[in-house]
Amino acid sequence: MRKRVGVLISGRGSNLQALIEACKAPDYPAEIVLVLSNVPGAAGLSHAEAAYIQTLTINHKDFATREAFDAALDAALIQARVELLCNAGFMRLHTAGFVARWLNRHLNIHPSLLPAFTGLHTHKRVIEAGVTLSGCTVHIVRPEMDEGPIVAQAAIPVLPSDTAETLAARVLAAEHRLYPHALALVASGAVRIEGERVVRTTQEGDQSPLFSPPVSGAL
Repeated sequence: MRKRVGVLISGRGSNLQALIEACKAPDYPAEIVLVLSNVPGAAGLSHAEAAYIQTLTINHKDFATREAFDAALDAALIQARVELLCNAGFMRLHTAGFVARWLNRHLNIHPSLLPAFTGLHTHKRVIEAGVTLSGCTVHIVRPEMDEGPIVAQAAIPVLPSDTAETLAARVLAAEHRLYPHALALVASGAVRIEGERVVRTTQEGDQSPLFSPPVSGAL
């Protein structure tokens, strides 16, 4: 049986679209049954509507507390019989109670190689720090922002000519490949969560190192 997935968005929904495309494959182990936004008219809702996926808007401004808002989210997800939850550009921090109710069934994607560069303005901070590799991470949600067991990562070289905008574009392209991959790993049971680590149940992959800048073949 395919896992029933809910996706939370706040904006344009480009990662949502990548997940929708992945779910079209008949052997993909998950299906999106609900897309929920906290922002009325969020552009990403149109992606779900075009794919005939149920959408719902729950405006966080209509609630006096974060707890009340999260309770409304939780009720909608339960009603849709959601089994796995994906944040895809959802710009709200969850309460500890909500995280506990979805413990180890809740994924998020962040545009850095966590645990480095949590929070906002990631690409600008990466360039200012002078690192040569950045990337993106899919992790299991915990109450603290951008923390939790890491499911999968993709590394992107930081070029000398990069601006925050050019780096962001390349990282986003990697996100669109990484998130469907990570969701498939979780939905299929290819990984499991043990404490604060994600453990692979499948064979190890390529163990070759990635160098940035590239190492010359003569060395």
